[in-house]
Amino acid sequence: MVEAKMGACWSITKDQFENLEKHTQWGIEVVEKYNKFVKERSEIEISYAKQIRNLSKKYQPKKNSEDEYKYTSCRAFLTTLNEMNDYAGQHEVIAENLSLQIISELSRYTQELKQERKSHFNDGRKAQQHIENSWKQLEQSKRRFERDCKEAERAQQYFERMDADINVTKADVEKARQQAQLRHQMAADSKAEYSSFFQSFNQEQNEHYYTLIPHIFQKIQEMEERRIERLGESMKTFAEVDRQVIPIVGKCLDGMTKAAESIEPKSDSQLVIEAYKSGFEPPGDVEFEDYSQPMTRTVSESSLSNSRGDSKPEKSSSKSKVKLWPFKKNKSPKQHKEPLSHRFNEFMTSKPKLHCFRSLKRGLSLKLGSGPEDFSHLPPEQRRKKLQQKIDDFNKDIQKEMDQRDALTKMKDVYIKNPQMGDPNSVDPRLAEIGQNIEKLQFESQKFEGWLAEVEGRLPVKSEPPRQQSALYETQNSTPVNNNCAQDRESPDGSYTEEQSSESQIKVPTTDFDDEFDDEEPLPTIGNCKALYPFDGHNEGTLSVTEGETLYVIEEDKGDGWTRVRRNEDEEGYVPSSYLEVFLDKNGKGAMTYI
Repeated sequence: MVEAKMGACWSITKDQFENLEKHTQWGIEVVEKYNKFVKERSEIEISYAKQIRNLSKKYQPKKNSEDEYKYTSCRAFLTTLNEMNDYAGQHEVIAENLSLQIISELSRYTQELKQERKSHFNDGRKAQQHIENSWKQLEQSKRRFERDCKEAERAQQYFERMDADINVTKADVEKARQQAQLRHQMAADSKAEYSSFFQSFNQEQNEHYYTLIPHIFQKIQEMEERRIERLGESMKTFAEVDRQVIPIVGKCLDGMTKAAESIEPKSDSQLVIEAYKSGFEPPGDVEFEDYSQPMTRTVSESSLSNSRGDSKPEKSSSKSKVKLWPFKKNKSPKQHKEPLSHRFNEFMTSKPKLHCFRSLKRGLSLKLGSGPEDFSHLPPEQRRKKLQQKIDDFNKDIQKEMDQRDALTKMKDVYIKNPQMGDPNSVDPRLAEIGQNIEKLQFESQKFEGWLAEVEGRLPVKSEPPRQQSALYETQNSTPVNNNCAQDRESPDGSYTEEQSSESQIKVPTTDFDDEFDDEEPLPTIGNCKALYPFDGHNEGTLSVTEGETLYVIEEDKGDGWTRVRRNEDEEGYVPSSYLEVFLDKNGKGAMTYI
């Protein structure tokens, strides 16, 4: 509302304009404050998701503990870890949506809001400056009109005095009269100018307060309302972002619940039974031996000496006949009743033997850290499972290599029919490499099949193929075994015998490498050979060669896939025959090539 007095009206308008400017600045700060809040919430979500992922990754199964996850409880735990990983992903989705839908949008809107606010208030300042300039012009014209009026009045008074004075000449009077008329004319012009500025200012003031300023304030009000509305929409989006992931989070939680409900204690117990089932039969009942009758004999020096003398052959016979297999039924034959002292002596001599044998096995396993390659350290049933698993793995690898070979063969046929598509000879090196891989895998598979046949009783005990052995055999060769332990051998049928059997004897397999490298005289060369491919001989008994290298042949392939070669007097070893092109001397078996 326009006040009656100009000064008061302008003062009020100016104050309100400044207040509105402060309020709109505060509104922009509120938007920036909320945007900062959402940004920090997004950072918290990202940090939380990262911590959840790291936690899930930390408890993921390691390679050496994959067997644990055959149990339903461990599989449920693994499912929980995977669901937690998906759960972390949903928090990442929340952070991403907050960043895209709120943070970036509010940041852009804040910049637009600042520009719009600046534009509106610049327009307001221009309007204020214009009305202030009009007011200054009005004041100037007013003061000029006032001054001219006073000057005209003084000139008129001066003229009247000059006209009344008889002593003044007529010319001076005329001059005073003209000066008075000029001043009156200037006063009239100033009045007209002041009247013009007065009307113009009133019109501009009316337009300023009723048109321009309300229009600018209306725009500022609309801008402020849009800001508030946009802030409310952002708050609504803030809640919707969380609501959108609730179904997926619920599925993650349902997955955890189903995983927990899928735990089957009886199934896990059955797996433990299958995993640790040894295959041995439980021992039978111990027969009662009556020692009451020998105790009724008269104790004398002659009887004691006779009994001691008779105890020696009795002891040896008992060692060869008594059955003490810990996992099979004891079928101890009836023995001649002896004095209790003899029985006690026999027990004292036999017990440490079993302890010594077990200590030897435990010592070997501790030194090696892992069992032998043929799993001979395991019970029969466990050994059979391990061997079968290795055979299955080899068969899978062989099938993969064969599939690759078939694919490359088809590719080569296509190249032969269409030479413009590629060079057929470019496939040959890869085919040769795959052939070597298949040959190695088949060799390993046959070796494990032989050991499996031993366990299942289809084949007799086989010796190790000529290849490098693990550190088990070196440790066993270097470990002294006393006679007592050697005599305390356990046989599969449950008896302790003096004869070495395949089950009770500690096997120390020897390889052709070791036997042949122990020869004192070097073998003569029977030909030479050329390496077709590089070979890294990391295993003991093998020799590293480079492609194209020429070597001397000192022993040809005996059917095991290895050829013994020599580089110089100090370097010799075995190389896969498929890696060599062999040329035997004329006095040998003729030239032959292994590719």
